[in-house]
Amino acid sequence: MAKSNETITMKGNPLKVEGRCVEEGAQAPSFKLTGTDMAEVTSAAFAGKVVVLMSIPSIDTPVCALETKRFNQEVSSLSGDVVVVAVSRDLPFALKRWCGAEGVARVVPLSDFKHRTFGKDFGVELPDLGLLARAVFVIDKSGKVRHVDYVTEVANEPDYAEVMKALKSCL
Repeated sequence: MAKSNETITMKGNPLKVEGRCVEEGAQAPSFKLTGTDMAEVTSAAFAGKVVVLMSIPSIDTPVCALETKRFNQEVSSLSGDVVVVAVSRDLPFALKRWCGAEGVARVVPLSDFKHRTFGKDFGVELPDLGLLARAVFVIDKSGKVRHVDYVTEVANEPDYAEVMKALKSCL
């Protein structure tokens, strides 16, 4: 589990990452993203909820698909006070298609394709690829960041046990 975005690689090759690192204990940055219906969705829509905020390169890649399905399954038995949000630069139409085809109902897929501010605000901007790095943030009901995991190798999955431990401590 990395608390910093300073060394992120893809297949062992270092990637340029832009944006300020989000730190545990800090107020989560606000965001404006696009939902699968093309409507704008802001962080205010999740106020009062415990949020697992996943940043993924693309839903149509094997690791992102596994991660999204895993979090969908992990939170399926938890209350509606928990929201999992997956953010990528995929088009909203692709996110809607994929979630429907895979039966993913507990993950809210949102796209940063339009505003392109999420990456820098959360320290996951991969400017040379035009994608977002893999990271997971757990945000409590008051909007404070309780867990940060900048996954150092983009092709690896996050530490699910640590994320779930942080999530459950917020309930």
